[in-house]
Amino acid sequence: MEKDINTQDDKVSAIILAGGSGKRMQSEIPKQYMLLGDYPVLYYSLKAFDNSSVDEIILVINESDREYLKEKLLKAYTFKKPVRLAAGGEERYLSVFNGLQKCKESDYVLIHDGARPFISVEIIEETIKNTKEYKACAVGVPVKDTIKIVDTNGTIKETPDRSKVWAIQTPQAFQTSLIIHAYELLLADLNQNTEGGPLTVTDDAMVLECTINYPIKIIMGSYSNIKITTPEDIRVGEALLKGIK
Repeated sequence: MEKDINTQDDKVSAIILAGGSGKRMQSEIPKQYMLLGDYPVLYYSLKAFDNSSVDEIILVINESDREYLKEKLLKAYTFKKPVRLAAGGEERYLSVFNGLQKCKESDYVLIHDGARPFISVEIIEETIKNTKEYKACAVGVPVKDTIKIVDTNGTIKETPDRSKVWAIQTPQAFQTSLIIHAYELLLADLNQNTEGGPLTVTDDAMVLECTINYPIKIIMGSYSNIKITTPEDIRVGEALLKGIK
């Protein structure tokens, strides 16, 4: 028998991916630890989930960053929710899978990029509510620009209907057993097919798409929910912070 989607007994975990590097940021400091305003980039998303109704937070990090993160973030600031650490993998999908191993007892899990510092508690709560109904959700926004599909030579091949094109963000959230099953299928397929070259999995919704083709509900995000990737993004983030204040 399925649970009532409104039950308060469901356990909800949040996985925050914080294992990036500073290569595109042209920095020796990983982007998630660079200062944005008065705090590290990672602090903002961690604080948003701490202020939400999730029950626990799993931070997926580079193993070499473990002591640095404990001293500079977990001990330096106060968080109410239990925060556990998981080791990152060589690829994003492996990092997520490692995080999922830490929350097998949860009913639902939200997966978020730690480089998106402007996620709001309101969007987190809306995502949780919808995930309890639809089992799979992804936050996103309608694109503002016209999108072109091009070939390997850089030639335009087609123009999709802009009204049907969304820019996908995080968090993406799932019934935990559903996303773990999809990841297990993905990894099993990779182990059996070793000649296909490196796999490009850019988000978790894609894992459901290419394994069990499960329908995924879109949740309206925010155009402020940017990902900090380049030095220009830090400047945009500083401007957003000023607007929030």
